[in-house]
Amino acid sequence: MKKKLALVIAPILALSMLVGCGSKETTSSTSTEAVEKTESGEEVADTLVFAQGAEPRGLDPAYVDDGESSKVIVNVYEGLLAYAKDSTELEPCLAESWEISEDGLNYTFKLRQGVKFHDGTDFNAEAVKINIDRQLPPQRTEDMPYASFVYADVKDVEVVDDYTVKINLTKKNTAFLANLAMSLAAPIVSPAALEANNGNVNQSPVGTGPYKFVAWSPSEDIVIERNEDYWGEKAKTKNIVFKFIPDNSARIVALKSGEVDMIDGIDSTGVDQIKADGNEVYNLSGMNINYLAYNTTRAPFDDVKVRTALSKAVNVPELVTALYGEYAETATTILPTFMPGYSKDVKQVEYNPEAAKAELESAGFTGPVKMIVYNNPRPYNARNKALAESIQAYWSKIGVEATIEDYDWTTYKDKVVAGDYDVCFYGWVGDNGDPDNFLNLLCDQNVSMNVSRLNDAAYNEIIAEGTSTEKGPERDAVYAKAEQYIADLAVWLPISHANNLSAYSPAVQNYSYHPTGNIFFKDMYKAK
Repeated sequence: MKKKLALVIAPILALSMLVGCGSKETTSSTSTEAVEKTESGEEVADTLVFAQGAEPRGLDPAYVDDGESSKVIVNVYEGLLAYAKDSTELEPCLAESWEISEDGLNYTFKLRQGVKFHDGTDFNAEAVKINIDRQLPPQRTEDMPYASFVYADVKDVEVVDDYTVKINLTKKNTAFLANLAMSLAAPIVSPAALEANNGNVNQSPVGTGPYKFVAWSPSEDIVIERNEDYWGEKAKTKNIVFKFIPDNSARIVALKSGEVDMIDGIDSTGVDQIKADGNEVYNLSGMNINYLAYNTTRAPFDDVKVRTALSKAVNVPELVTALYGEYAETATTILPTFMPGYSKDVKQVEYNPEAAKAELESAGFTGPVKMIVYNNPRPYNARNKALAESIQAYWSKIGVEATIEDYDWTTYKDKVVAGDYDVCFYGWVGDNGDPDNFLNLLCDQNVSMNVSRLNDAAYNEIIAEGTSTEKGPERDAVYAKAEQYIADLAVWLPISHANNLSAYSPAVQNYSYHPTGNIFFKDMYKAK
C-alpha cells in the first residue's frame, strides 16, 4: 500500500470550456456563481478548495503509489468494493455482491448494472477483466508499483456474463477482498480511455466516480467537477480544486485568508495557530508508520551488526517527543497499536549509545552514511528534514558522520528507485486495515515499495503463512512473529505513528479525513 497563495477557481462556464478544449487556465470565482442548495434548502458554495503539500505523480491508479495522487483518484474512480466512511470495513461498490469458494481460490462478483464511465462507455465484466489483466504478467510492467501488491496471487480473470466476473487465485489470500477496495491498482479505469491513451491515463483519468477530471495545471492545481450522471447519490459540491502548496506555513496562511477551505500535511507546530485563526483541526490516531530504512544491498549496511549498532544510537522516544509532541506515538512495532496483528511483546533495538559506539568501532565503521530525505510534508511525517537532522546528530555523538540530501517528493521517489543511498526515510499509510498491507512491504520486490531492498526467504514464508491463515488469533500470532523477525534484522528503525492531522474552515460541512489518508468529497459542502 501519505500537501500559491494566489487561488484561482474557474467559474462554471469556464470549467465547462476547460473540459472541451483542455485549457489549463482558471479564473477567480465571482458573484456570477450559480446558487447551489442542499435538499434542506441551505445555500452551498459551488467550489471547495483543498490544499496539499505536493503534486500528484499521476492519476492512473496502476502507475502511482503516493498519497497525493490517491486523494484525487478516490474521487474520480471506484473499485469493486469500498470502505465505510470512517473505517476499513468493506462495503459493496461497483460489485453489489460476491461469493468465495470453499477453498478460497475463486471469487465471483455480481456487478452493478447501469453504471457508465465518465466518457459514456458502459461498466461491465469485460472492463474489470481488462483492468486486472493489464496488471498481471505478461502485461504488467515494472512501473506499476501496486500491481503485485494487490494482485500477487491472482491467476486469471473470467468473464462469466456481462455483469458477472470470476477472479481465480493461485493460493488462498485472506487479505484479497480488502485489497480490492484500495485506492491504488484496484480502481476501475475506462477501457476506452486506456485504448485512447496507450494504456496509461495518468494525465487523462476516466472512472465511474462522483467527480470527473477537468484540468491539471502543473505545480498549481487540479480541478474536478461533479459527475451529473453518477449512478449513486450525486456529490453536494459542484467543483473541487486540489491546490499544491509545499510550504506548511503557507498552507496555514491560505486557510486563514479563506483562499483554501481545507489543508493537510500539518505538523505539531501549526496546530495552535490554526485554532487561533478560528479554523477546525481534525485529529485522529493514524493508520501509518514513519521509519528509517537501511539499504540492505549496500555494504556495510548488508550486515545486521552494523544496522543494529546504528539503531542503538538513536533515542527514538526522545526524538518523537521533540519533533511531534502529542501528535504522534512512538512506534514500538511496524503496525499501529489498534491493528490486528499488533503485539506489545515485540522488542525493537534498544537505545544504548555506548554499546553502539563500541560495536561500530569493532566493525571498523565510522561512516560516512549517505542519507536521503524528502522535503515535502508526508501524512506520516510533516517534520521531514528535522527528522533526518536529528538522527544525523545522534550518530555524530558516536563518531559517525552522515550527509543529508533532500529532494522534492517526485525526485525523491526517483532517487529511491535508483538506490544510491545508505539510508532513506520513508513511511506508509495503511491502504486497507489489514496487517499484510504493512508487513508485505518487506516482501515486495518493487524497490519503490520495499525501500530497504530486503529479500529474505524466511520472512517471505512467514508472510505467505499469514495471508493463507483465516483472520483471528492464529493469524495475528503469525504477524507478531513477522514483526519480531524484522526487528531482529534491524532492517527498519521504526520511528512513529502520526496522528491524522488536517484542518478546515468551520463553513465546511460533513468534513472527514479517512483512516487510509484519503479524503472523499462527495458529501462535503461549504455553507454560504
